[in-house]
Amino acid sequence: MQSIDFWLAEYGESHQHPTNKLIHWICVPAIVFSVIGLLWSLPVPGAFEEISPALNWALLFAMAAVVYYFILSLSLALGATLVLAALLLLAAALDGIAAPLWSVSLAVFVVAWIGQFIGHRIEGRKPSFFKDLQFLMIGPLWLLAAAYRRAGIPY
Repeated sequence: MQSIDFWLAEYGESHQHPTNKLIHWICVPAIVFSVIGLLWSLPVPGAFEEISPALNWALLFAMAAVVYYFILSLSLALGATLVLAALLLLAAALDGIAAPLWSVSLAVFVVAWIGQFIGHRIEGRKPSFFKDLQFLMIGPLWLLAAAYRRAGIPY
């Protein structure tokens, strides 16, 4: 398995333009939230409810992501855990309010991906996940790593 430094450097190669970076700061968290919202909206088997009424597909996705992140970087995984927990709480809070969560999540997903592709058009480079699907999981860490560097937190 490649190191976190490899993944972040490789991801950063196609994210140099300031406008593309700004778009990613907006769209990557929106995409992560929308995926959580869509997964939250999926029906769960009865066996899940027997284990815990809070167990759903979004929580399982977040747990799997955290395991992957812990393999790459303990420090970034801790930060990602906090961010994912906040997004799970947001999905829980929005579930059942006015519009169905799945429809809000789907709209956010589509708009955010359009934003991402506009950013890459400005950048003049294809999104990293065209090279390797693992970059879909690296994008959030790339942002978190930038925040850590700014705050002087090692990863």
